[in-house]
Amino acid sequence: MSTVDNTLPFSIDLNNKVAVVTGGSGVLGAAMCRALAACGAKVVIIGRDLLKAEALAAEIENTGGIALGMSCDVLNRAALETCAAHIASTFGPCDILINGAGGNHPKGISDQEYLNTNAPGSSFFDLDMEGFKFVFDLNLMGTLLPSQVFAKQMLGRTGCSIINISSMSAIRPLTKVAAYSGAKAAVSNFTQWLAVHLGQSGIRVNAIAPGFFITEQNQKLLVQDDGNFTPRAQKVIAQTPMRRFGEANELIGALLWLAESKASGFVTGSIIAVDGGFSAYAGV
Repeated sequence: MSTVDNTLPFSIDLNNKVAVVTGGSGVLGAAMCRALAACGAKVVIIGRDLLKAEALAAEIENTGGIALGMSCDVLNRAALETCAAHIASTFGPCDILINGAGGNHPKGISDQEYLNTNAPGSSFFDLDMEGFKFVFDLNLMGTLLPSQVFAKQMLGRTGCSIINISSMSAIRPLTKVAAYSGAKAAVSNFTQWLAVHLGQSGIRVNAIAPGFFITEQNQKLLVQDDGNFTPRAQKVIAQTPMRRFGEANELIGALLWLAESKASGFVTGSIIAVDGGFSAYAGV
């Protein structure tokens, strides 16, 4: 077993397992990669930035793990198939797929929370379809296509699973971010659909729905240059019963539980909220 990370909430045995993590070089994805490697998995980090993916792989290997950094467009089936073939020849077939690639786009966001035709800023009527489509493609198709490609390597084998990354915005659509909220709702729905479709194949399909975590993508939306929270961040905190943002390592318990077939072998089609109570709070 690797000595990559001694801060795990608990350890599971993933020796000889191959874990593929799309979006693996981001803040949340990187925490997942480190944890999976710490449990003995051979981790493949797929990110848009090859240098970042390779740097994380080198970090994991320098601390006793096994990892490979790759760049691959999750919307390009041919590229995914080439990537999958390389992984299979290097480490073996995929056992665990984490669909972490996703994100938002400025053109899929409105400036106004509530429609006010007399106020400045974009509203629902100004949403750009190109930006909206980009968000749906990245989040939904960027989950569907890797699942199609890597699930083929799981067929006929035991202990395999797909873990998608949904969001609190799938459960409670957030103001302004119509495209992202809709796309993540589609990811949750697809997770349940695929869990049923693969229910007799031995492949489990679940999702983690994180609440609010500060990442590279939302840093500027939540934290001001002086380090104080933005008004948007303050609203988030006010709606989160635990009154704070999550830490990346707080996703690891749910991740390892879903990845370990002995622990969650009868769990499929579930969306696990890790949100500090955000989804349970009605605001009154």
